[in-house]
Amino acid sequence: MTTCQTITIDYEEEMKNTRKLLERVPLDDAHRSYKPHPKSAPLERLATHVAELPAWPKMALGSEVFELRPDFKHRIAASTAELLEIFDQSVEAGRASIAGAADEELQKNWTFKFGDQISFTEIRTKVIRSFINHLVHHRAQLGVYLRLSEIAIPGMYGPSADEGWPGPR
Repeated sequence: MTTCQTITIDYEEEMKNTRKLLERVPLDDAHRSYKPHPKSAPLERLATHVAELPAWPKMALGSEVFELRPDFKHRIAASTAELLEIFDQSVEAGRASIAGAADEELQKNWTFKFGDQISFTEIRTKVIRSFINHLVHHRAQLGVYLRLSEIAIPGMYGPSADEGWPGPR
């Protein structure tokens, strides 16, 4: 099995789980600006970030250096339907880039810069796996937002407490 094939296995599983959670995100006026803490991002921004993350492998495989400009503005989905559209397009872009990559490409370095500052340089295999981990991290945060808003959480790696998990609560 190639490295790209093993990454694809993890990628597909995490995308399936992520979509289940994003389907429950209410981007209505009552919820969109919700923040569980003053230092937290608003629900609309966190959810949109989660929806965009699946496309990041395309960025890592399509360039050697990515520079995030200091004047970068976050995209914000206007509705749950738009959020899912962004997610589905992101998944297709990420999936296609991973499927079209050769293992030799994954051995090359990729650099992330914020303005003129180099944030990190890593081998692409590690970068893409860290992107998947980054998505899982923010997906978990999003789950907390939903839980605190009394919205049922779907199971990710088995049933959730809302789906009848038999364990202690």
